[in-house]
Amino acid sequence: MPVGPLVIGSANRKKWAELAELFSPLGVVVKSLADFPNCPRVPETGRSFAENAALKASALARHLAQWVLADDSGLCVDALGGEPGVYSARYSGPHATDAANNRLLLEKLAGVPLEQRTAQFVCAMALSDPAGQIRATAEASCRGRIALQPRGGGGFGYDPLFEIIEYRRTFGELSPDVKSVLSHRARAARLILPRVAEALSVRPR
Repeated sequence: MPVGPLVIGSANRKKWAELAELFSPLGVVVKSLADFPNCPRVPETGRSFAENAALKASALARHLAQWVLADDSGLCVDALGGEPGVYSARYSGPHATDAANNRLLLEKLAGVPLEQRTAQFVCAMALSDPAGQIRATAEASCRGRIALQPRGGGGFGYDPLFEIIEYRRTFGELSPDVKSVLSHRARAARLILPRVAEALSVRPR
């Protein structure tokens, strides 16, 4: 019998939906932190995406006594020296919202021409067993640039601003099917999926 469920270390329903689809080949139940309302918030004190992903996965797995896959991802803008980086989710302050973060990013890039607005999305993932031991990690990125204004209503976070240059579309404009191939999160998921399958003793479909 396969071990499960696999808990995604996030209460963000849009992120959970993306990851649940990416890990659907495992054939296991994929839950989110929204299914565990008393789950503690894990401080993201790491200095890298990889450190934060491991911190979250380990702490949440021990608390829940479940297998947990956590990710930490963010946007790194070349013209801003890599900002917002690991502070992407709280770029505009402790009570940041996606809209406020996007506004601040556009303010900081005011006057920067399109060709100099290059950036990359980075995603690090870590899988922890119920004892809190990290059993697998992966990291991937996706290059693009920051659009002059938000476009598209899809995705979340900085998606309406992050343009894939070859497609001339932002993640907010691309369909979920296309994003599931191109995105940093999708690429990291493909890298770690065989290790997750091995750890959970399942065979991907």
